[in-house]
Amino acid sequence: MSSEGSILDSLGPERRFADPAGPLKARQMAAGGALPLPPAQVAGVLVALTHDPEPEVRERAAASLAALPDPVVDQVLAARVHPHVLDWFARASVERPERLEKIALNAAASDHTFCFLAATPHPRVIDITSQNQVRLLRCPALVEALGNNSMTGQSTIDRILHFLGVELGETEESATESAPDTPPPPDPLDADEHAAETLDLEDTSALPPELLEEIESDAKVGEEQDEERTQSLLSQIQEMSVMERMKLAIFGNAEARGILIRERNRLIATSAIRSPKISESEVVQYAKQRNLCDDVYRIIANTRAWTKNYQVKLALATNPKVPTGNAIKFLNYLTDRDLKNISRSRDVPGPVAQQARRLLIKKGKA
Repeated sequence: MSSEGSILDSLGPERRFADPAGPLKARQMAAGGALPLPPAQVAGVLVALTHDPEPEVRERAAASLAALPDPVVDQVLAARVHPHVLDWFARASVERPERLEKIALNAAASDHTFCFLAATPHPRVIDITSQNQVRLLRCPALVEALGNNSMTGQSTIDRILHFLGVELGETEESATESAPDTPPPPDPLDADEHAAETLDLEDTSALPPELLEEIESDAKVGEEQDEERTQSLLSQIQEMSVMERMKLAIFGNAEARGILIRERNRLIATSAIRSPKISESEVVQYAKQRNLCDDVYRIIANTRAWTKNYQVKLALATNPKVPTGNAIKFLNYLTDRDLKNISRSRDVPGPVAQQARRLLIKKGKA
């Protein structure tokens, strides 16, 4: 957080209470929090004192910050304070989502703090951070944090992708989903400063050509060489930024998609399954795989164009990683032979096997 400068240097006349060159006894007294200053300035002094060279001063200042009454903290979190102040309260208030929301709505919060907020397990806090478009454009780390957070809702993932320029085909879920809340307006100063920043997802000039061009089946090499190629591609992809990997997921070739769809970051995996270049045969293979994130299975299961394919329906119904509700709904479309196999399988969730048996009994085929 050095980019925001020293909090001590940002203080005005109140700096005298926190100056490490001042008398130790005066700093100890100031660390107690009883200062003739407004709440925002008191918090600034105390946070500065948490960096004091004396451990006793640091500990006492932190204790005073933690003991501030809620009404005082609310005034601090609404004020245009130094970013370090908001960051201190963010990290000290992980179990206080109402405070984290106030910090997320404060334009003085740093991108560093925003990334921390985006990684918390609080849906409303995640939603607020995801709606700050200026920060999404200028801070790839924020995009990565949101994509890595398992608590980020699918609607939020889709909204971020749509804002970043990813074309989203309509699924059964998106057709019925209500519109998100209106995002808070970005800070005017930040908006002016970063107005020229845009993300051109279609600009693939910086991506390796071998990851963009499809390989013809008769041009494929032997198994050993193929493994070497895959490892080489993995190494290249691991060195890419989150934005570059999202671009590659959308515009890359089948090999690149096959790697990126297994990404832990849900924005990247979702970009891969949303790629306009994806083929139906790839979808069948992805529906069978057991190492993908739930979002990929849900998108496949809710895309009508893909679920018209019997092999896709069968793969989703028999894949134990597919959410149970999604798997069960495709049992009605399977042949009796496949239902019998599922009803006897120990490789599918119990509710799926039970529903397959019920359908067979109903048909008189059990």
